[in-house]
Amino acid sequence: MSFENEPICALATANGVGAIAVIRASGKDAISLVNPFFSKDLKKQFSHTAHFGVLSDSAATPIDEVLITIFHEGNSFTGEESVEISCHGSTFIQQEILSVLTSNGFRMAEPGEFTKRAFINGKLDLSQAEAVADLIASQSKQAHEIALKQLRGTFSNQLKQLREKLIHFAAMIELELDFGEEDVEFADRTELKKLVADVLQRVNRLSQSFSLGNALKNGVPVAIVGAPNTGKSTLLNQLLGENRAIVSNIAGTTRDVIEETLNIDGILFRLIDTAGIREGAEEIEALGIERSFEKIEQATIVLCLADASNPTSVEEVKRWQLELIEKYPDKKVIAIANKIDLDSQVTAEISISAKNGTGIDSLKQKLVDLVVGNYDIQNETIVSNARHYDSLQKTAEALEKVSIDLENGTTGDFIALDIRAAMRSLGNITGEIEIDRDILGTIFERFCIGK
Repeated sequence: MSFENEPICALATANGVGAIAVIRASGKDAISLVNPFFSKDLKKQFSHTAHFGVLSDSAATPIDEVLITIFHEGNSFTGEESVEISCHGSTFIQQEILSVLTSNGFRMAEPGEFTKRAFINGKLDLSQAEAVADLIASQSKQAHEIALKQLRGTFSNQLKQLREKLIHFAAMIELELDFGEEDVEFADRTELKKLVADVLQRVNRLSQSFSLGNALKNGVPVAIVGAPNTGKSTLLNQLLGENRAIVSNIAGTTRDVIEETLNIDGILFRLIDTAGIREGAEEIEALGIERSFEKIEQATIVLCLADASNPTSVEEVKRWQLELIEKYPDKKVIAIANKIDLDSQVTAEISISAKNGTGIDSLKQKLVDLVVGNYDIQNETIVSNARHYDSLQKTAEALEKVSIDLENGTTGDFIALDIRAAMRSLGNITGEIEIDRDILGTIFERFCIGK
């Protein structure tokens, strides 16, 4: 991807026919390059103004009546001179306009190139630039809010504060090294220990939030498992509020997995209704059971459903719960006693009646609590980017070394080295240090064209 200020253009709205489409253009002399094809003079207009007129091709043949918005250099999303053309949504019109632009000084933009230019020109830091893609891809309220806070710089500001503290002490320690022969200590070691402990605690809190952030960003896979005829499909239907799965008293009705999404309190859950697990199943049902185990491995939360009217079923599910927790310690496994409407005295961690809806609200709240844990989503910064998580982990490792160095009375040159490693890792998140072009390419290539 080029770092030049050469003019680029792309369709910013989704491909296909719609009421309107928006074509973006940015780069050196973008307004002057568009001007000859528009019925009004754009070159003397103020920034952030919209102008209605006719856009024509090179032969002066009208293409469409459009609305053109102009942005002067330094005042646009990219920081460059920019033009946005709103036209009718015909794919023919879109292609004709793009053809005019690419035949007269523009080239087609690569994925994420507009946002990449915004980063290069200092309009966004790297974490804010990445938030643009997350905001576009957000499928739930919570994923949207995380991306929006990151785009507004909440995460960046926190990292900046932590990095500035480390920079101050790194400077003091390196000043000591300049006066090494005079045995002068500029950096108070006791204060440095407190600082490192404080920064490390904050970094670890951010790092640990990644499991929550990743779940909110991509949705939480929830597998509903149990023996045949325990009400798994009925529970799926009750949670969704519609008859998505076939319900029958015949054991083994569900022979394949059924997946649906459910939004609870702004969190997207990916519900997976699996085939009933039992021994001695015939061939087709056995294939469904095999897929059930595959979905258990992929799930973050596993709901083990038992028939509350059958004490043996409940005990079996409680055993499954312990076995799954032992095998998958990172998963959250919940034992649920269903069919409590049958006047059963048998209970489990959660007791419900999927048939009449008893206990469903409590189950939904439990799902939310399992995902959110002790985080305050509204007021805390939640990390949802794998690259950020990796850099925070490296920051923590470097700070752990600093703590050990301070306890062992290690010389200042080694302490300074580890503090600078921590600073580099934090700076890598926001792009405050120089980022390799290949890494930038990898980050922005996942963006859609036109953003």
